[in-house]
Amino acid sequence: MNTIVTSKQEILKQSRSILQTKGYRSISIRAIAQACHVSIGSIYNYFESKTDLISETIESVWLEIIHPTNMESSPEDVDAWIEWVMQRLEESQTLYPDFFRLHAICFEKNEQKEGQKHMHKIWDHIEESLVSVLTKDPKIRKDAFNASFTPKAFAHTLFSMLQSLALRGEYDPKIVLEIVHRVLYD
Repeated sequence: MNTIVTSKQEILKQSRSILQTKGYRSISIRAIAQACHVSIGSIYNYFESKTDLISETIESVWLEIIHPTNMESSPEDVDAWIEWVMQRLEESQTLYPDFFRLHAICFEKNEQKEGQKHMHKIWDHIEESLVSVLTKDPKIRKDAFNASFTPKAFAHTLFSMLQSLALRGEYDPKIVLEIVHRVLYD
């Protein structure tokens, strides 16, 4: 058995693999150590606890969803961005069954804050991506946003709607696109 893991990324890769095949309840320091062919202590060199490992695994899944390796660049208009995100969420649900339902409840009560910190970090990143699209989309009315109805506030609400659809297992963004068109376009 190796005593040193080659990288934190390899540990997360093995953890995602266990998440895909066996579910999040099967993720443990021991299981990851066995999958990486290293000692349990080697895993603790990278992760302070099982909660830390699961939190970073969930974060890495979200990164995989929003930064696929085969994508050249992110969509440049709001419609394309919404369709792209919903497609990625649907494809990811195939890779990680029940991920969207389970990741929110997988932390024990006293460990939820750490898990939520990781989730919000990724969600903020996704929302920043949408804000960028909202500020560059030439189809958006010039007066669509103001001091109280900002691109950031709208991005937060819009992403919440997309998450809600994914949690229900619905990936057709038609209603969200209709709302966007009524609110932002002429």
